[in-house]
Amino acid sequence: MFSPGDLLIIPFDDWVNDFVRGWLVPNFRPLFRAAQVPITVVLNGLDNFFNAVPMLITTAAFALAAWKWAGRGIAIFTLLGFAFIDMIGLWPQTMTTLAMIITSVLFCAVIGIPVGILSARSNLMWKIVRPVLDIMQTIPSFVYLVPIVMLFGVGMAPGIIATIIFALPPIIRLTNLGIRNVRGDLIEAAQAFGSTGWQMLIDLQIPLALRTIMAGLNQTLMLALSMVVITALIGAGGLGLVVNTGLGRLDVGGATAGGIGIVILAIVLDRITQGLGEKNPANTVSLRSTLFNIFRFKGSSPAAEVKKAA
Repeated sequence: MFSPGDLLIIPFDDWVNDFVRGWLVPNFRPLFRAAQVPITVVLNGLDNFFNAVPMLITTAAFALAAWKWAGRGIAIFTLLGFAFIDMIGLWPQTMTTLAMIITSVLFCAVIGIPVGILSARSNLMWKIVRPVLDIMQTIPSFVYLVPIVMLFGVGMAPGIIATIIFALPPIIRLTNLGIRNVRGDLIEAAQAFGSTGWQMLIDLQIPLALRTIMAGLNQTLMLALSMVVITALIGAGGLGLVVNTGLGRLDVGGATAGGIGIVILAIVLDRITQGLGEKNPANTVSLRSTLFNIFRFKGSSPAAEVKKAA
């Protein structure tokens, strides 16, 4: 049977290798290495902090957060789960993994929320961003590791960069969705009373979209947790290193222990972030309170403005 490959063979892999090795790495590797500095600073600070705080204090803090935002059951699970992690000797690795996750999610939020807002306010921006997100979400996670190693080297910071790239799309997509789904009548009312675009964004669109944004943050967190395990292959530490070491040595017990630690941490973080989104007061923002927030910048109330208009 005839196929296009019989007529033409495209050396795509050679083109990519020539581009990365022949141009990108020699010319831009110092720039990429310098970009690691803020990530390294935040990561090392969090890692040192979590490992310095006594286990009981950290456990109590997470249990109280779980009690407030996720309920008594998750608070008890947090106490028992963290105690189990400590008793199997994986507390330092768990705290390193927690530092990696928080660092990744922090940078994802700093990058993703503004990009999502811009995408919601500009159809052209969304048309540009959407295919990029499609590519980021469909490329297998292991594929990220090769260019990351070539451009950034190995270690925890390059692992965080790979995690940020892998976990970024959900928060961009759901921020865009949340801003776009704000009711049109509220936007028209805000515009009719003379609010600026910035006021409308801060006091109307973001509060009403906050539940959707928090759902995106939750999904980003879960993707980051899955990716930090894979990045152990390029020198990242934490529970991922425990799992990969167990696999390499056929140590079923060690790999299982690391996996259970990851599951416990994932459940705790997932339930707390879900609770933050579901119980946020901004979910019940009314038209009256929204307009009051808008007019707060002008030093007047909705009633006074309506009176003037009348």
